[in-house]
Amino acid sequence: MKVQKSRQVELFRVERDSTCIPILSNFVPQVKENELTATLPYLQPLNIKTWAEEDRPREKLLLKGKAALSDAELIAILIGSGTPKLTAVDVAKLILAAVGNDLNELARLSVKDLMKHKGIGEAKAITIVSALELGRRRKEAAVTAKTRITCSTDIYNYIKPQLLDLPHEEFWVILLNRANVVMKKESISMGGVAGTVADPKIIFKKALEQLASSIILVHNHPSGNTKPSAADIALTKKMKEAGQFLDLPILDHIIFTDNDYYSFADEGTL
Repeated sequence: MKVQKSRQVELFRVERDSTCIPILSNFVPQVKENELTATLPYLQPLNIKTWAEEDRPREKLLLKGKAALSDAELIAILIGSGTPKLTAVDVAKLILAAVGNDLNELARLSVKDLMKHKGIGEAKAITIVSALELGRRRKEAAVTAKTRITCSTDIYNYIKPQLLDLPHEEFWVILLNRANVVMKKESISMGGVAGTVADPKIIFKKALEQLASSIILVHNHPSGNTKPSAADIALTKKMKEAGQFLDLPILDHIIFTDNDYYSFADEGTL
């Protein structure tokens, strides 16, 4: 069929996959819009710039404040841009959906984990990881310089900034003075998913150097299982006996998980 060229047309709006596509052209055939939709390729998706200003994440933050933004919108601001077919908000929603919309699970992801998502390169992944790490450090900085330990819950809350979201095991000690005020917390060892080594000699050396009056042992179980292993029980017994000899009592041993904990003292197994 011969089609006559018409007058100059500056803009067509074409519906494809429920997305408006602006197309610039000098001259186009005089055909119906639905025929054009069926023949032209997919060129450019709707992006955030075409949204109402109050709906764009950055503008929305300025207009309504940070609390008005969803988790996906905040992450979209971090990553800046999406893909040819997805907005930054869409990409953020897919990332959150992959972790069950749980920010604690998101904080566990590494740069390589995040890069598995379409639209997330190394730079964007590093930005997300950095932002979540700042949030973790903020929690840590909120802990007062002088913390008095009165119960196992105090221990759990005090050590949470160090052990929350870790994919591997770490062993820490908390050194106290005679008033049960924290003098210092020390990292003893870092291991794998299944365990880590805690050397009693190193633990007591650190306590003696600080002239501590008592010690609290803490290690995490990334699996979320609070039940102590045979090795945990044996180490606790050995540390208790050595502490009695050195007049450095072990007040408690906490097994930390992101949502719960086990206290040897509370359970009467210390």
